[in-house]
Amino acid sequence: MLGAGLLAALAAPPAAASSPAGRGHGTVPLRVATYNIHAGAGMDNVFDLDRQEAALRALGAEVIGLEEVDVHWDARSQWRDLAGELARRLGMHVYFAPIYSLDPAAEGDPRREFGLAVLSRYPITEAHNHAITRLSTQDPDPVPAPAPGFPEVVVRVHGVPVHVYATHLDYRGDPAVRTAQVADTRRLMAEDCDRHGRCPRQILLGDFNAEPTAPELAPLWRELTDADPAAPSYPAQDPVKRIDYVAVGEGVRVRDARVVAGLASDHLPVVADLRLRRGR
Repeated sequence: MLGAGLLAALAAPPAAASSPAGRGHGTVPLRVATYNIHAGAGMDNVFDLDRQEAALRALGAEVIGLEEVDVHWDARSQWRDLAGELARRLGMHVYFAPIYSLDPAAEGDPRREFGLAVLSRYPITEAHNHAITRLSTQDPDPVPAPAPGFPEVVVRVHGVPVHVYATHLDYRGDPAVRTAQVADTRRLMAEDCDRHGRCPRQILLGDFNAEPTAPELAPLWRELTDADPAAPSYPAQDPVKRIDYVAVGEGVRVRDARVVAGLASDHLPVVADLRLRRGR
């Protein structure tokens, strides 16, 4: 069953779903990206969804993981549905996975939600909002506890089913919550594998809030390959840290990865060109 946040864009480009690219060959191409959109605000802290739409369109990505997505959250993003609006503008399908879903500011208004989204030029055939360990920013005295906001979608890319996950790991200096989140991530991704350990094509996108050599990320690299863009992604202006990732599992090969310059957010997007192996 599709998740409640699954919306079909009004005019998804037919070429994405019907192109013969890759048919008859052992692999098919896929371009993916991850982008922390800072609730629609640029490096200048000014909300400007037109600017972010242009930045996303320029990536040419077929699947995009978005972090820090407001849906009717508050005045900082003009109470707008950023996930749905960006999907409609780009002609893509979208699944939104709230971390927080709060009562509306006024009776009859939509719920106030904040979380992650996955945009796709291919129809989303399955979607889930998984829970991982979080330390809430909404509670005055939080303790680590399971909370939603780890979306998984399944798309078929020229006949190849792909499981795409998006994540936003804890930002705090103490790595304890990130360590728990990495364990949760590995467990949830392993649940999609069969009893022989054979896994579907898997892609993890997101803002990990830690650099590649951070000890808390080390377990991820046992099963996943880091699509290293060889450049930092944060902050967008004069970046010094690589904390935004595309990581791929068995049967997915990285052809190229890069960070794309721009000031439409406080992060830079990471784009990767992949090849998906057909069959087992």
